[in-house]
Amino acid sequence: MAAVEKRRPAVAPAANFPDSGRTSVSQAAAAAESEEDFLRQLGVTEMLRAALLKVLEIRPEEPIAFLAHYFENMGLRSPTNGGAGEPPGQLLLQQQRLGRALWHLRLAHHSQRTAFNNNVSVAYECLSASGRKKKPGLDGRTYSELLKRVCRDGGAPEEVVAPLLRKIQCRDHEAVPLGIFRTGMLSCFVLLEFVARAGALFQLLEDPGQAVADRRVGQAVLDTLEGALSAGDMATAPTHYLEAGSRLGPDNLARALDRAASGRRPSVPMAREEFLEKAAALFIAKVKPVG
Repeated sequence: MAAVEKRRPAVAPAANFPDSGRTSVSQAAAAAESEEDFLRQLGVTEMLRAALLKVLEIRPEEPIAFLAHYFENMGLRSPTNGGAGEPPGQLLLQQQRLGRALWHLRLAHHSQRTAFNNNVSVAYECLSASGRKKKPGLDGRTYSELLKRVCRDGGAPEEVVAPLLRKIQCRDHEAVPLGIFRTGMLSCFVLLEFVARAGALFQLLEDPGQAVADRRVGQAVLDTLEGALSAGDMATAPTHYLEAGSRLGPDNLARALDRAASGRRPSVPMAREEFLEKAAALFIAKVKPVG
């Protein structure tokens, strides 16, 4: 018995396990908190939150691919990233910012007004980022270059969009406020859609064998389109002109085509390019010039 009594204290250290367990738990909690603080300090938490909010806003069909493109286009938003923007690095940095701004502008269709305006603001902020020796702000040269790229990537012929660019461009060293930037981008996107719809309309009029339309018929459609654009008060937004063009009902077009077909003048062909230029000119005439 005495030997047994002497051996009992040997199991006493087992009572120390709960204390060591509490120490491990507290250390793990401290490590987790430290990791969370680390992510928060680097801005990773806010960046992931912004990405998820953008997914909810846009609701893309392929969210994983969308997030991949989103993170690929991150990294140029902070003004401090422009510190190395000295030639030749400045040119590369500018092209990267233009590409990222274009990506944001294409995230939402202009009819999604809130999402589109938010993306325009992000694009403007991206292009306004400054380097160490530059003041923040957007100059006319960068703004005009972005307008050209929007139109070029939209597939519209250069001669069709050139009159619009002349109306809404700014001088190279002129400061461009956000309001003018937003109106210019919206005008370009609406014109691209307007021209696309005009092209689809011409396709219904053209002779498949010759890729041209009867001039009387084409001009009758253009006259009807001009009447639709002129109807009502549409001086508030470029999208109103697009809505007006969509009101070309079958009855109006049918009457215009009947009048054209009843003409006795010899028919002269109208090419697609001419039809698109004249249709675009109707829209551009309604756009207010900058300044």
